[in-house]
Amino acid sequence: MTVSVLFFCLAAAAIMGALGMLMSRNPVNSALWLIFNLLCVAGLYLTLNAPFIAVVQVLVYAGAIMVLFLFVIMLLNLAAMPTLHDFSLRHAIVYALAIIVLGQLAYVFSSTFKGGFPSADLADAASTGSVSSIARELFTRYVLPLEMIGVLLLAATIGAVILARRLPRRSVDNTD
Repeated sequence: MTVSVLFFCLAAAAIMGALGMLMSRNPVNSALWLIFNLLCVAGLYLTLNAPFIAVVQVLVYAGAIMVLFLFVIMLLNLAAMPTLHDFSLRHAIVYALAIIVLGQLAYVFSSTFKGGFPSADLADAASTGSVSSIARELFTRYVLPLEMIGVLLLAATIGAVILARRLPRRSVDNTD
C-alpha cells in the first residue's frame, strides 16, 4: 500500500517536472526541471524493485546527459532564440497531429489497463532489475545486438572526431 502511494506521488511529481520543463522560459531552469523529472523517474524505478535501472537512470541521464545539455545551452546564442509570434498553417497541422497521436496513446493505455495494473510476483520483479539478471540477458540472449551497438558507437565517435578536426588553411598565392 505504501509503495503504491509513493509510486503515484512520484508519478505526479514527474508530470509536474515535465510541465515545469515545458513551461519554463529560461533554458537553464528548463534543464533543472528535466533533472528533477529524471530523478523522479529513478524513484519510480526504485518503487518497481529495479535498483540497477534507477542507478543507471541517475548516472547516465541525470548526470552525463544533463551535463551535455548544459554545455549546449552555454554554447548557444540565446539572444537569437526563435519567438512564438511566427504561427503558420504548418504549425497548426503539427499541433493537430500531435493531439491526435496523444489521443491514440491515451486510448491504448486505457484499453491496456482496463482490469487494473497487471499483478506481478515481487520476487520476480526484484530479480528482473538486478545487475546479475541484466548481465545474464545482455551477454547471452542479446550479445550480438550489444556488440553491434558497440561498433555503431565506435563508428559515431570516429566520425565525430573526423568532423571536429580542423583542417589547416591553405595559403593563397596571388603573385600572378
